[in-house]
Amino acid sequence: MSDTTADTRATCPVDHSASGSQPTAPHGSGCPVDHTKKPGFLSSLTNTTASTNEAKCPVDHAESQVNPLNMMPALAQTMHEGQQTALSTDRESSTIPRADQSSDTHKWEYPSPQQFYNALARKNMPAPEEYVDVMVDIHNFLNEGAWNEVLKWESRHECKMPRLIRLQGRPRDISPLARIYDWRFGVRPFDRHDWFVDRCGKQVRYVIDYYEGEPKDDMPVFNLVVRPAIDDFSSLTDRAKQMWQDAKQKYFPDSKK
Repeated sequence: MSDTTADTRATCPVDHSASGSQPTAPHGSGCPVDHTKKPGFLSSLTNTTASTNEAKCPVDHAESQVNPLNMMPALAQTMHEGQQTALSTDRESSTIPRADQSSDTHKWEYPSPQQFYNALARKNMPAPEEYVDVMVDIHNFLNEGAWNEVLKWESRHECKMPRLIRLQGRPRDISPLARIYDWRFGVRPFDRHDWFVDRCGKQVRYVIDYYEGEPKDDMPVFNLVVRPAIDDFSSLTDRAKQMWQDAKQKYFPDSKK
C-alpha cells in the first residue's frame, strides 16, 4: 500500500536514495488517507495554501486570546458563513498524556473537522470541504508520530510517564538545525513546533521541524525532525549519543551495539 506517511526520525529530511522509496511510518501507525475516495487531494491541499506566504498549521498559535497550554484560540463548532457541507464536530482523543492532569487517562484532544475548517477560514485559507476530514487525519497522524519520537528520546531516562505540558507554533523561527539543512541541501521546513514535556517534574523542550517530502501517487509525504532542544547538558548528551548511534549504523552496520 502506498501510504501517506511521516518519517519522524531526527535525521536529514532529504531523501538521498536513488530509489525514491517512501519514508516509513511511525511504528504502529497506518495510512490516514482513504486512497479510494480522495483522488486529487494533494493538488487541493496545494491550492488551499497557495494564497498564503507560508504553508503552516492553520491554527494560529500566536494570537493574544489563547489557551496558554496549547497556544490555540477558542475554535467554534458552528458552520462558517458560506459553508455548504456540515462537518463533524467530534474531537478525537490523542495518545498524548496531559501534564495538567494526574490521571493517565486524560489525553490531549485534537480539533474536530469543523473546528479545523473554521481555523482555515479565519486565516483566509479556504479548503475544499470534502477534504477537511483527511486533512484532520493527517494533522493528527503527524502529531502522533511526533509524540512517538519524543517517547524514544525520553526512553533514555528513568521517567516512565512523560507528559506534554504545552506546545508553541513557531513557523517564522528557523531552528539552527534547519538552517544547516537549508545551507547543505536547500530545503526549509514549512512549520516548526516547540513541545514542552514534563519529565517527572523536569521541563524539557523539544523542537519539531516539519518538511514536505516528494509526493507519491498524488498523496502528500511529510518528514518530521524531532529532537530535544539543547537547553541543558542532559539534552546535549542525548543529542551526542544519538549522533554517535546514527553514525555507527550508517558506517558500521555490522558492528555490535
